[in-house]
Amino acid sequence: MHKRFWFALVLCLVATSVLAAPIVIRVDATQASSNVLHAHLTIPVHPGPLALFYPKWIPGEHGPTGPINGLTGLKFTVNGTAIPWHRDPVEMYEFHLDVPAGASALDVDLDFLSPPAGNFTGGSSSSPRLAVLSWNSVLLYPQAASSDALQYEPSLRIPSGWKYATALEGQAAGDEIHFETVSLTTLVDSPVQMGEYLKKIDIPNDSGYRHTLNLASDGPFALETPPDFAASYSRLVNQATALFGANHYRHYDWLLTLSDLVAHFGLEHHESSDDRVNERTITDPALRPWLSTLMAHEYVHSWNGKYRRPAGLAVSNYDKPMTGELLWVYEGLTNYLGEMLPYRAGLLTAEQFHDLLASNAAEMAEHAGRTWRPLIDTAVGAQILYGSPQAGVSWRRSTDYYPEGTLIWLDVDMTIRSLTSGKKSLNDFCRVFYGGSSGRPELHPYNFDDVVKALNSVVAHDWRSFLDQRLTSLSPTPPLGGIEQAGWSLVYNDQPNLAIARVEHLGHSADLNDSLGFTARNDGRIGDVIPNSPAAQAGIVSGSQIIAVDGRKFSTEELRDVVKASTAGTQPIELIVESGGFYTTKRIAYHGGIRYPHLERVTGKPDLLEVLGKPLGKL
Repeated sequence: MHKRFWFALVLCLVATSVLAAPIVIRVDATQASSNVLHAHLTIPVHPGPLALFYPKWIPGEHGPTGPINGLTGLKFTVNGTAIPWHRDPVEMYEFHLDVPAGASALDVDLDFLSPPAGNFTGGSSSSPRLAVLSWNSVLLYPQAASSDALQYEPSLRIPSGWKYATALEGQAAGDEIHFETVSLTTLVDSPVQMGEYLKKIDIPNDSGYRHTLNLASDGPFALETPPDFAASYSRLVNQATALFGANHYRHYDWLLTLSDLVAHFGLEHHESSDDRVNERTITDPALRPWLSTLMAHEYVHSWNGKYRRPAGLAVSNYDKPMTGELLWVYEGLTNYLGEMLPYRAGLLTAEQFHDLLASNAAEMAEHAGRTWRPLIDTAVGAQILYGSPQAGVSWRRSTDYYPEGTLIWLDVDMTIRSLTSGKKSLNDFCRVFYGGSSGRPELHPYNFDDVVKALNSVVAHDWRSFLDQRLTSLSPTPPLGGIEQAGWSLVYNDQPNLAIARVEHLGHSADLNDSLGFTARNDGRIGDVIPNSPAAQAGIVSGSQIIAVDGRKFSTEELRDVVKASTAGTQPIELIVESGGFYTTKRIAYHGGIRYPHLERVTGKPDLLEVLGKPLGKL
């Protein structure tokens, strides 16, 4: 017998023996408000060498982002006797120990400290009145053929008086919640939201499946929803169900955390989503409509990302590297649908949707790095782009497959409509590619050929070349074909863009990217400076701080007013700027006034964005 084959057989036998009974995991979150979680695991084992892994490659985070810096207090025991361990010198997420003779179970104790400096599940996840538990942060797993092959029996203790929400089925017994025994895949895919103030809103819908909006916040006032809140999200569920033709879950839970003390993001799961936003997002009318794009985006991922997933991201376990070359489908198409469905469901107005498309197009035009870095490389390099500095982003590019993905898939949508004289659209592709049977989570991986084949099943076309051209282009102009085929064009004028105004409101900033070439916060701090913009030509750098504008103390209002008035002036805009402890005067030769992107109707062409926004079936 070949030595390598014998070693593989031994590993297989070890993995099989480990799976004889579920791994028990008990998490104590009663100190979550102090940013500490305690976990105890009991792992069935056999004597001999054993490797245990901390989850590294986290689904939806598209990188080796497992928050291992938060792992502390690690201790292994067998029948009360401590077992020595050592970390693998190359793979920092792997731990080795020798299980003594006669042992049948290994006890593991560990703590998790939040936040351990990172993004997503590595970001801040708790406050004095709420927390979100990501199971991947508090567990280890043995080597196995796949995460599906490992069964976990989870339980949880939460602070007294707190409530909880999760997609896991569970039942309280005393001060402990006992959840259903599930695979490691399902456990990692099922975060738990908990808090003193937690409100559950049932979302009536036509799918036949329960949909619940779970809201947690640091105080009761942020949970006050308008009378039509549930009804508006009912329309979203109905439109998504009509679009895909199936629901690949037993039930669906949005876990919406409204807090200024946690990291803000959305992270998809098959039967739920972990959504975290500012505390006043629902009660602030300027923010509330835009919440729908986050909620829709993560919801769409139940189909696009969970049910169907690129083969490079559908790895067998959390120690296996992922490859992201198809993130322009996974995230790009989701971005498009996550913006279109709220429009179709009436959560966004036509003007808001148009301005959102315009802001996507303008942002991609501002990213001058597109002349050296094709879009496909932002997908391949996703793991190094998440969390990259804001400084230099327009030249480096970022995770541009989100906004540029919207432009590409709008182009696909409009091309299908054009080729079929309006008889078919991207709706047909979604049903072909993401339909199937309803009622339970499944995973069906795909590759680029599968995407091309599905598009050709809707309408014959050279889709491979169509997509390749857009993915590999080094043109300074983003793909605007979808906007143009829809009967619109990208223009700039002095009227505020609603989508940009929302970002300015949220970030207390002024967006002057399309005039001077930078954004500025209300403290004067300058964000990225766009290459070759008037600001860049004047020598202004990212991270510097504006002290004065044309001789007056800086404020975002003063800066906007000066830029607006530049059309009537002949002198450069003068800024006193501090950078690195040095003060300099910068003179920007600009007279173009304030500029924001918008969509403008093209005379003589039908308005296909209006057609796009028509609901499928009844609302």
